[in-house]
Amino acid sequence: MAKSTWLPTNTGPGRILVAVYGLFAVAAGSRAAVQIATKFSEAPLAYTLSALAAVVYLVAMVGLARSTDRSRRVAVVSCTFELVGVLAVGTASLVDREAFPDQTVWSVYGIGYGFVPLVLPVLGLLWLWRTSRTGRSGD
Repeated sequence: MAKSTWLPTNTGPGRILVAVYGLFAVAAGSRAAVQIATKFSEAPLAYTLSALAAVVYLVAMVGLARSTDRSRRVAVVSCTFELVGVLAVGTASLVDREAFPDQTVWSVYGIGYGFVPLVLPVLGLLWLWRTSRTGRSGD
């Protein structure tokens, strides 16, 4: 089997991404846990989506932190899923406000979190692409 030519994803700017993903996993997970435990019937879709976001953030964080071939694939899938989720939920929350009586992490493209949920998967995917091969110019 050929030796991996990936650059580590958990060094340099990658450390910041890992930290931000960890912070968002805790923030989204805590918020969702409280909302689900105390008022789930008010907005079950919104609170379930916030819990899903927390899981996605956790998976992306682990994928970026481990920096193995398998974890890179996991990080790419989770960042892509996250970006699609932010775009889909962000659009749906604008189009059908009644379906979202309370905000999710991804509502209105993450407006409640300063649009970081929209920018974070883009930065994650860019970092994964940037670290995808060593000596790329010689390929």
